[in-house]
Amino acid sequence: MGLWLTGIIVVLQLLWAPPLQAAVEQPQGGVVRLGGEAILVVQSAAGAQSPERLAGHLSNEITSLAEDYSFDPARITTKADPPYVMVGISNDDGTFKALMAVDERAAALAKTSQSELAKRDARAIQTGIKRYRVQRTPGAWLRGTAIALLVLLGYVLLLQLERRLNQRARRWLGIEASRRLPDINLAGNRLISRVHIQRGLQLGRTALHWAALAAISYLMLPLLLSFFPPTMGLAADLREQMLLAVEQLWNGVLNVVPNLIALVVIGAVTTALYKLNQRVFKALETEQIRFEWFYPEWALPTARITTILITAAGLALALPYIPGSTSRAFQGAGVFLGILAALGSSAITTNILSGLMLIYTRGFREGDRVEINGIVGTVQERALLVTRILTPRHELVSIPNAMVIANPVTNFNLASRELGQPVAVSACITIGYEVPWRQVHALLLQAASTVDGICQEPAPSVVQTSLNDWHVSYELDARIHDANQYRTILSLLLAAIQDSFADAGVEILSPAYEVQREGIGLTIPPRG
Repeated sequence: MGLWLTGIIVVLQLLWAPPLQAAVEQPQGGVVRLGGEAILVVQSAAGAQSPERLAGHLSNEITSLAEDYSFDPARITTKADPPYVMVGISNDDGTFKALMAVDERAAALAKTSQSELAKRDARAIQTGIKRYRVQRTPGAWLRGTAIALLVLLGYVLLLQLERRLNQRARRWLGIEASRRLPDINLAGNRLISRVHIQRGLQLGRTALHWAALAAISYLMLPLLLSFFPPTMGLAADLREQMLLAVEQLWNGVLNVVPNLIALVVIGAVTTALYKLNQRVFKALETEQIRFEWFYPEWALPTARITTILITAAGLALALPYIPGSTSRAFQGAGVFLGILAALGSSAITTNILSGLMLIYTRGFREGDRVEINGIVGTVQERALLVTRILTPRHELVSIPNAMVIANPVTNFNLASRELGQPVAVSACITIGYEVPWRQVHALLLQAASTVDGICQEPAPSVVQTSLNDWHVSYELDARIHDANQYRTILSLLLAAIQDSFADAGVEILSPAYEVQREGIGLTIPPRG
């Protein structure tokens, strides 16, 4: 949005920048400045004088000459004075005033001869003085003022254009993006919703908007300052700072590009492995792919485990290419997290290993009716750390996997699913000896036949479990179609038993009484 506007300003900066001498491109030595602009670079000074000190002296001398409009720049010439070639001022009386000396070392650094380097420096000084005077004429002031006004007008237009682009981007992100942005999912789990992505994009748009305004304003400042002689030096300094920042940024980008390519490749491979992992285990879950040793209920938990392993491998491969990963701060944070994981991993590891054992021993799966440590209900979730059970009273109980693995687990669905043998409900009653046992059997079986949900094959059965002192214990066993209806069917069965015995006039009692034997017969009821 604002990037191309900023690019326009950068191009204007480069186009408006005054041409420098070839020597200015050399980064070493002292810079000779006139009116804040660099006109040449002194790479080596004759004798014991430093290039920086010589450049400062020359800047003062040349500034004095440029401000003296009676001085003719053509008087800047060269003179051989072995072992040097001097650059100085030729006076009308034939005398020569030296400004600087060019020695063999300076010529060697410039890769030219002494006389050629001296002539080049003399031409640079002449050109600098002429440009300095031209820039300070009334016409130059008027031209600079007019151009500055035009630039200010363009600056205002750029701000208006950037504002409109920002408003259009905000509307698009608010309307179109909400329909087109997808959720980011990983292994079937939603990591980032489209709402959060939209908010992040809006935040990025706002940050980019203000960054573009700041960049345009900052880049516009040296451009405006360069139109007026008193501020040309400041504009040149600002421009050099910008170019230095751009160069550093470019070098940083070039250094980071190989790492970014490696990260992109690692990310692409990791994403491909994610998709392949999901498709393979989805096919295993739906039994499109079958292995005798792999059960369909293993597919989802195994897919989660392999997803974690793929993520860990991807992070391990990408870590060396992440900027700052070799810094001490990054390493210290990794050590700190490792210590925290070591201190708190004992119980977590136990539950995770227990969860893996439960998964691959196939003790139960989600939707099964189970009894664990006295808790009866339907398995709602089987995670790596806990197992959650929904009780018939709609209480969600979370049991740590370490406790689950340490206690017997009764699964009411497993036999029906694996062996084709439905689970049975049982009802126990005690009836006195005066009621014939055949009648009790018939009444119990009649009650079972009236309850929906009880299998007729295998048929319900009655067993006598004990002959007690005063009564007989009977147990009715009946198989049911749906183990998750165990509680409901058992309640219906008990109610049917009561109705069946009431209709037959048999009391469900367990009498305890005493009889004195006086020659009377036995108290055995007659056989029906």
